[in-house]
Amino acid sequence: MPTTVLSSPAHYVQGKNVIAELGTHLKNLGSTPLLVADDIVWGIVEDALGKGFADAGLAVVRVGFGRFATPGAVDGLVETITSGGHDVIVGVGGGSAIDAAKAAGHLAGVRWASVPTAASSDAPTSALSVIYTEEGEFIEYRFFPHNPDLVLIDTQLVANAPVAFLVGGIGDALATWVEARATARGTGSTMAGGRPTHAGTALAQLSWDLLHENALAALDAVRAKVVTPALEAVVEANTLLSGLGFESGGLAAAHAIHNGLTAAPQTHGLSHGQKVNFGTTTQLVLEGADAEELADFVEFTTRVGLPNTLAEIGLTAENTAELRAVAEAACVEGETIHNMPFPVTPEAVVDAMLATDRIATRVRVERSLPAPQMHHAKH
Repeated sequence: MPTTVLSSPAHYVQGKNVIAELGTHLKNLGSTPLLVADDIVWGIVEDALGKGFADAGLAVVRVGFGRFATPGAVDGLVETITSGGHDVIVGVGGGSAIDAAKAAGHLAGVRWASVPTAASSDAPTSALSVIYTEEGEFIEYRFFPHNPDLVLIDTQLVANAPVAFLVGGIGDALATWVEARATARGTGSTMAGGRPTHAGTALAQLSWDLLHENALAALDAVRAKVVTPALEAVVEANTLLSGLGFESGGLAAAHAIHNGLTAAPQTHGLSHGQKVNFGTTTQLVLEGADAEELADFVEFTTRVGLPNTLAEIGLTAENTAELRAVAEAACVEGETIHNMPFPVTPEAVVDAMLATDRIATRVRVERSLPAPQMHHAKH
């Protein structure tokens, strides 16, 4: 019988204004934490976080962060940890800052914590980091022997963040069940290192269900900058359930296509979740999903504000070279697309992307949804 694996963070904390409690939770992990946050994030959290640190008797030491978790950024953090004698590193902000902190904590041999300030991805809970070039092109996944020692997310910070961040997180999380069920039907391995557990697959489906029930109301809450039960449900779905679901349930075509899209300059400026959502729609086409399920997915994601056409990710059917490059990158050896329960070729991916564009455009007309708008990457 195959080995199954479930991986999870040691401690997960979610709630309104819990950023003030960060110092109390970190005190259980170490005495000299290093905080990693860019200037914008730091300006948002410094006061509340600082008071909590003072109450816990911890010094506040913060280092800035750029845009992407690059090899150089990770190595720089390792040097800072070592020279400063830090025993825990804390990624505060977006997915790349958190990924860089995790990778640096592993290399330096210290504990690490994730403190997302928006529910924009499922990266915070995982035992892996996604490493990019300075231009934002995917390089590799780095895997670690354990998950974060702490994940803490303040839902008032999520409510105060731009609504686009929550939209991107929903796009990332919606892929979780679609990819997990495909992995379960196949023979591939999950990011946790074995076949999916029933628990991992069930958590992926729960994330999907909570999003369909609460996403639109949660977006309304963020527009009003308030915390509601719908927002709490979506934050948990985006962060905890999707994180556990993707890592222990399995990734498949959606994230592989996302990784391929990072190499297309036309897609630059789009969030991780936006590109993933086009990948999820394409995966549904690739696997021959039920026509009604596919149409419902196009409608729901359009109402959320996620791209499901080529124009919305900056491409057209005439960009044949770029589409071919995306498909080839998505199908390289070791990519998660090979968790699909059937062989996938670059030719099949190109065909599926072109078909996705036509299907989504038609569904949007039939269901009186907004027409796609062309994404123009800033250079």
